[in-house]
Amino acid sequence: MYVTVNLYSEKEGELNKFLSKFYDTNLEIHQDVTWKKKYHNPIELAEIIGVFLDNLEDYHIQMWICLDKNVYIHINEQNGNEIIKYLYERFPY
Repeated sequence: MYVTVNLYSEKEGELNKFLSKFYDTNLEIHQDVTWKKKYHNPIELAEIIGVFLDNLEDYHIQMWICLDKNVYIHINEQNGNEIIKYLYERFPY
């Protein structure tokens, strides 16, 4: 089983700026306005969600995560911290 994080932006280069800073490297995805990554360990989502929440005002990006097949959750400042807590409760390993 794996979970996914999906990032979207209407502004070209925005995902490259965010992800290059997150991964501390230049990813060279300047033209892309979508990005998706699969994680085998759901707890790994907590880090990118936390960084996303801390930088909401700096980037024009939307985040959606998928923990169960075909069920997507939009991450925003109202639910982000609760989602992180939920990850640790649901997947306590």
